[in-house]
Amino acid sequence: MDDTIYELKDVCFSYLGRFPALRDINMNIAKGQKITIIGANGSGKSTLLQMLDGLIFPDKGCIKAFGKELKEEIFRDDGFSRDFRQRLGFVFQNPDIQLFCPSVKEDLVFGPLQLGVEKKEIAKRLEEVLSILLIEHLLDRSPHQLSVGEKRKVAIASILMINPDVLIFDEPTAGLDPLTTRHIIDLLIQKNEAGKTIITSTHDLHIVEEISDIVYVFSQEKKIVGFGPPDKILNDAALLKTNNLVHIHSHRHKDKIHIHPHLHLDHHTEG
Repeated sequence: MDDTIYELKDVCFSYLGRFPALRDINMNIAKGQKITIIGANGSGKSTLLQMLDGLIFPDKGCIKAFGKELKEEIFRDDGFSRDFRQRLGFVFQNPDIQLFCPSVKEDLVFGPLQLGVEKKEIAKRLEEVLSILLIEHLLDRSPHQLSVGEKRKVAIASILMINPDVLIFDEPTAGLDPLTTRHIIDLLIQKNEAGKTIITSTHDLHIVEEISDIVYVFSQEKKIVGFGPPDKILNDAALLKTNNLVHIHSHRHKDKIHIHPHLHLDHHTEG
């Protein structure tokens, strides 16, 4: 049985036909894998994830998902579109994009209601995601009243309510405190162990080893310049430095200047 979920061959994309965002991307993603995309800002990570989610489509090359080529016209088929949206969930980097209902509870039940899930099943899923993410106390709150970390949890919960086979996360731990970050990492691992395919883009190299089977490195030229298991990628200091994923940091010790490479991480905390 073929477990391939995504096949990308020579995929290129430009915004407005003038601003290249992806160049010659070749990638296969199989069922149950943990795939992580790393690269500096502007290297094409978010563009790739939007393409995997069927929000944009290649200018050149071919992308297939679940054996079907993704083109704009295929989503005009209500049957395909519904099946695709049930099988795949995308958590945007900015959770405000996903949260638009008057209350957290309405946001959480919106997706499965639109997909025709029975109310009894929705109630069961709601109880489960509230338990997993510890957000029951937020149900009656308005999303705009939440902190960054709370919004991120609710956005993730809204996708888990659909119960997709594939979970795509764009910078899931950006701007979060260490405890919330740990909670989200544990959730990704738990869902993968339950058979879900996990695709993540991140700047935070500290989490890459835990959440990855294969890591792809994107360059400022919008290309894949390296891929492999996380230990291979994280130990390739030259690759990371060349692609702005580590920076040189100097400090003074006993009247001498010492220079060390450091991981290029987000250090913001939850607001």
